[in-house]
Amino acid sequence: MPEFTALVLSEWAEEHDVLLEFIKPGKPTQNGCIERFNRTYRAEVLDYYLFSDLDEVRDTTSRWVMEYNKERPHESLGDLTPVEYREQRATSPEML
Repeated sequence: MPEFTALVLSEWAEEHDVLLEFIKPGKPTQNGCIERFNRTYRAEVLDYYLFSDLDEVRDTTSRWVMEYNKERPHESLGDLTPVEYREQRATSPEML
């Protein structure tokens, strides 16, 4: 079935002037940040809840993203939330 999904995605992208860029085969580290995010999202949302419709998925995801970005400290960001880290970088030229 992935081949059918890929065809539909490719056609949609062309119709909407969206350029699809793919990582090289065997090089998942080219997209490490999103791979890490996807793993976390899958483990904490998709594998954790049983959804009855897409609106429920959207609502749960919205709440999770808010918590992930504004409330949860990230060890990789010096135990700051992503929002705190971005604000700190914006005001501290030496962090750039």
